[in-house]
Amino acid sequence: MTTIDHFNLRSFDLNLLVAFDALISEGNVTRAARRLKIQQPAMSHSLSTLRVLLQDDLFIRVGQVMQPTARARSLAIPVRHALRQAQMALTGSLAFDPATEERTFRIAMSPEIELLLIPELTMRLRRDAPGLKVLARVFPYEAMEPSLEDGSIDIAVGCTYSKTSRRSFETLYEPEMACCYNPALVALSNPVELSDYLSAEHATISQNETLQGCIKDALEIAGVDLNVITAAPGYMSVLSAAQVAPVIATVPSRIAGRYAALLGLEVSPLPVNLTFPPVKMVWAKHADSDPANDWLRHQIRDSLACTAVGSQKSDEI
Repeated sequence: MTTIDHFNLRSFDLNLLVAFDALISEGNVTRAARRLKIQQPAMSHSLSTLRVLLQDDLFIRVGQVMQPTARARSLAIPVRHALRQAQMALTGSLAFDPATEERTFRIAMSPEIELLLIPELTMRLRRDAPGLKVLARVFPYEAMEPSLEDGSIDIAVGCTYSKTSRRSFETLYEPEMACCYNPALVALSNPVELSDYLSAEHATISQNETLQGCIKDALEIAGVDLNVITAAPGYMSVLSAAQVAPVIATVPSRIAGRYAALLGLEVSPLPVNLTFPPVKMVWAKHADSDPANDWLRHQIRDSLACTAVGSQKSDEI
């Protein structure tokens, strides 16, 4: 455990951290003062004191907005985390009430999860937690762990994350794939035959330098090769390509079940077995007992369960 320098810390008015967090959140001295229910001169005095103590301007006026400096941005997340931990320690389980809480959850996610989770989760938040907001971020795997540790993201959801001593995870589901095509442009039977699938032109999702992208490893394991003519980082662009061009889009079944019909695409089971890692939800170990993080995990779990039901209904149709 890190030793606390009580002697030097006692000389720092910790209320200044509350003022700093309000300024970061509002970007305006008047609104920050209103949030803390103090007068504007008192907030201005707190900002002046912070500038002297930290030897940095912290906020620079740009028009009507106070833009944080690099120093202020580096302090924003640690200060917010410290205040949140203090609030939890002082109030226990009462520190988080979704019906009255006002905060922003930051979730790192893969493109598949973005399309599946955001609509359902937004609906749930507006219904049950009107003060809560979500900032979704498509995150590279290598940046995920430090961002969980420093609190810049609350939870990561995707298919490449694993458990370490500093992370906890939960497997949400095993992904299955489907192929989508426009029957007016591609003459295929449904279900699509393997020979037709292999001889067709394809559009795939890719976030790297390869055309095969996210399915490259799965194709190599299955021992098949596809003639990919278009690769893009998002599923909607890939599905839209299949809407207007004679190509097959290979996408997760849940994506196909939710969006293919909207674009007039036919959905077929994949004629080849492609294996992918399970989709997992990952969070920092220190957030195991955080009631807010636990509540968010529950909402993500239930939201993605609803997408599975929607996909099954689409398959039945």
